[in-house]
Amino acid sequence: MIEVENLTKVFVDVPVVDEVTFFVPEGQILGFLGPNGPGKTTVMRMITTFLAPTKGRVVVAGIDADIDGVALRRQVGYLPENVPLYPEMRVDEYLRFRADIEEIPRSRQAARMNDVLERCLLTEVHRQVIGTLSKGFRQRVGLASALIHEPPVLILDEPTVGLDPNQIIKVRELITELGRDHTVLLSTHILPEVEEICERVLIIDRGRIVADGTPDGLRSRTAGLPTLNIQLKGASDAEASEALAGIPGITSATGGVDGRFRLEHEAQKDPRESVFRLAVERGWSLLEMTPGKASLEDVFVRLTTNDDNEDFEPEA
Repeated sequence: MIEVENLTKVFVDVPVVDEVTFFVPEGQILGFLGPNGPGKTTVMRMITTFLAPTKGRVVVAGIDADIDGVALRRQVGYLPENVPLYPEMRVDEYLRFRADIEEIPRSRQAARMNDVLERCLLTEVHRQVIGTLSKGFRQRVGLASALIHEPPVLILDEPTVGLDPNQIIKVRELITELGRDHTVLLSTHILPEVEEICERVLIIDRGRIVADGTPDGLRSRTAGLPTLNIQLKGASDAEASEALAGIPGITSATGGVDGRFRLEHEAQKDPRESVFRLAVERGWSLLEMTPGKASLEDVFVRLTTNDDNEDFEPEA
């Protein structure tokens, strides 16, 4: 549904996007992540034809941007991070204006407006002037305008910025629902949001794709040695640290605050039984023993703050 091939953008002889290639199939929600700076948003602007690439190819819903950019834009609903709205218009006036631009027949406009107002939680403010709305409401007006023409592809750049926790939950539910009928490219800095709703994650850093795969796949390939989190009661931290480090297969025992330790161990060794026996022998109470799990945040930090990404290969 979205095909990007060797996409490159050069500003003043500096390549901010460098040979980016990826494919998003129909019906997939793709999380598009990257640190602040040129790269991620530039790619989205080129996909939506708001910015021309220096070289490369973009095809959306079978339409090549170089052949018919106008037709391509009709297939896309785009929510930029800073939503361009007319603050003097009322919400329903703006959505009708957007419906006219998208050439939605007048006979269908009322139904489309009612649908997006309800979906984007705007019914209560539909007659309010946009300039008087909070940032969160303005963000939702932008999302409604991206949905008004029922595009098969949605490009959403930070759709939950400025929303309160209850609104964030509703918008996440909406994006999940939209993923059943749309192809969604979602950019956000809220990594738990990506883990919750995205089937696949793409990470871009310094203009290049450094990771591509499912959240679970990325975690498993960048987690390093497996870990075990434990909490002991009745042991001095120094004594426990030394004893735990001596268990066969454990390569390090860190922490030691309030009896909490993070044990790193060899992949082929499961130290849980040995930890339990040690606690019994020393008369300690074992309050917690939980296998550690790398988060998507761990993956993101590792791949965008050092050179580990040079050896990282995307999933097949």
